[in-house]
Amino acid sequence: QLQFVESGGGLVQPGGSLRLSCVASGSNFDIFALGWYRRAPGKQRELVASITYNGNTDYVDSVKGRFAISRDNAKKMVYLQMDSLEPEDTALYHCNGLSNLWSWGQGTQVTVAS
Repeated sequence: QLQFVESGGGLVQPGGSLRLSCVASGSNFDIFALGWYRRAPGKQRELVASITYNGNTDYVDSVKGRFAISRDNAKKMVYLQMDSLEPEDTALYHCNGLSNLWSWGQGTQVTVAS
């Protein structure tokens, strides 16, 4: 069982950058694949980036080349570096597992606007 607390969101202009952080509590953090998800207003939640226990990453096409997911197993942290942000990236961002989904945290709001 893992629980997550996300942070790092905010208001940023198009083309700007943000780094999201997610700290987990619970056991066996290092054995689970993890992901960053987002839900934009009026849309379904989507998985935007994932990372396996040993660091292999994958991204949805819309963020490839702009976002980078990473993890620090010793600190039980997952990060999402977001560059070249676009208004379409505006959403509430959460971290969670992949095959295993636990309770959703509060998330962190990212708003990209001029």
